[in-house]
Amino acid sequence: MKVKIKSEFDLIPEEGWRRKIYEVVYLSETRAGKIFDIILLILILTSTVLLMVETIPIIRLQYHKEFYYIEFFITLIFTAEYFLRIICVKDRDEYIFSPLGIIDFLSIVPFYISLFFPVWHFVGIIRMLRILRIFRIFNLADYMHDGKFIVSALRHSSRKIYIFLLFMVIFIVIIGALMYVIEGGKNGFSSIPQSVYWAVVTITTVGYGDISPGTPLGKILSIVVMLCGYSIIAVPTGIVTSEFRRQRKNHIVCNRCGNDDNDDNARYCKICGEKII
Repeated sequence: MKVKIKSEFDLIPEEGWRRKIYEVVYLSETRAGKIFDIILLILILTSTVLLMVETIPIIRLQYHKEFYYIEFFITLIFTAEYFLRIICVKDRDEYIFSPLGIIDFLSIVPFYISLFFPVWHFVGIIRMLRILRIFRIFNLADYMHDGKFIVSALRHSSRKIYIFLLFMVIFIVIIGALMYVIEGGKNGFSSIPQSVYWAVVTITTVGYGDISPGTPLGKILSIVVMLCGYSIIAVPTGIVTSEFRRQRKNHIVCNRCGNDDNDDNARYCKICGEKII
């Protein structure tokens, strides 16, 4: 039984009005498509700035209606754009369940939910994720390959990081419980969860200062935890860095197109011809 592999051409509609819409909303290579994407980018930035400014009480009280109408107008445009993207492709599920399709959907849903639950209005800030389209609009695809390299390194080192985090959780819980016993439930260490919170803040070297030990033994333990914090923070960094080096050593990766199937002695990328040595 043969499995059909989908290509990007499966999304392109036949000639007609759907094809014309597709060229505008999906293809930034055309003049109309680039103008459309730039307008969307401006609307995304405008909406994000308005949501941030609206949280300032004195401005919200004075311009609440104006902000609402502008946000309503922008959301209608995003909604129309979302449905246009669905209508003009052959395989609609391919877009709807793609990462960009999910982001587009999540960027408009909070506004409609806020009609019943107003606090959801500010969740609309998630539409900032749509700015990722800037890589496609301005032909910055080369930078996306660098991002894939980082994601690949994180994925390959994920098991080591998970094990490290497990030991960290165990260590923090034990330290929190010890501090609760040492302080006797005083000086802010009113419970083990509260003491665990202090341990997390201390070992990450954040140091809010809202809770601090008062007993000599508690201060000694806190010194140990703070010193451990400096060394522990370096562990995940070292894990990921070693994975970077391993990938670079095993594969000569092209900085332009991201191709990692080059020969060990290659001077130029076999895909795009970019100089790699």
